[in-house]
Amino acid sequence: MIQKFGGEWTEKKLDCIKKYLEAYTQILSKTPYKFAYIDAFAGTGYREIKDEDSNEIFLPELIESEPESFLAGSVQKALMVKPTFHKYIFIEKDENKCTLLKETIKKSFSELEPTITVINKEANEYLSDLCRYDWSNHRAVLFLDPFGMQVKWSTIECIAKTKSIDMWLLFPLGIGVSRMLKKDGQIKDSWKNKLDDIFGTKEWFNNFYKISIENNLFGEKKEVLKKEVDFDIITKFFIDRLKKIFNKVSEKPAKLINSKNVPLFLLCFAAGNPIGAKTAVKIADDIMKRM
Repeated sequence: MIQKFGGEWTEKKLDCIKKYLEAYTQILSKTPYKFAYIDAFAGTGYREIKDEDSNEIFLPELIESEPESFLAGSVQKALMVKPTFHKYIFIEKDENKCTLLKETIKKSFSELEPTITVINKEANEYLSDLCRYDWSNHRAVLFLDPFGMQVKWSTIECIAKTKSIDMWLLFPLGIGVSRMLKKDGQIKDSWKNKLDDIFGTKEWFNNFYKISIENNLFGEKKEVLKKEVDFDIITKFFIDRLKKIFNKVSEKPAKLINSKNVPLFLLCFAAGNPIGAKTAVKIADDIMKRM
């Protein structure tokens, strides 16, 4: 099954990642470190621009009006980067997608096959285990590109603790988090748990909702819980959370918007290594400014 994900925002996201990888391998190839590219939601290696009549679309606003075509996904973009990485790790939970991904690699990138590992596991579980290894002689770029709110804060903490991984993360600003924040604060428990998982704290509620005093029809005062949050406030809250655990974080993540100018995702960047973090963020910021 081909992932049906498209639009100008998708192409910008992938171009941004590719440009960073090109700069990264140029720099790291001059160091003694072994360096890897890790794609945590690799899919099939391809993405397909929409079929207007398809019922397999994740969310309608993730799709833009474009002719149906196949374009390189993040896997292929990474494998085309020169100099190459020492190691590529592609993680995909769906077994059928893993099979298709392996076929794509064998057909188009056979010369890189010895350096590629395709992992058929849940991304949070695998990454948590991977990050526990000794990273002193290793470096990596990790791309977390989920379809929704699958990335847990506990996983992000594990990534930060390695102090060796540069992380690109697609944060579900408009398609996930904002939708769950109901105006009256009456959020069902399953959604609250999701928000707790993605932010790594329950403090989001006190930051996004305030109690105000209002008069009812009889002139009586009563407390009313009101939503006082917008895309910018959500963005700042999440970036501040990242800054608590990573050495340096891009202060202005790229907003990926749809054709109606509504933010769908934030493309966030965080660097874990204290020596290279300043340079890494500068490169990422420069790339995102040109998006």
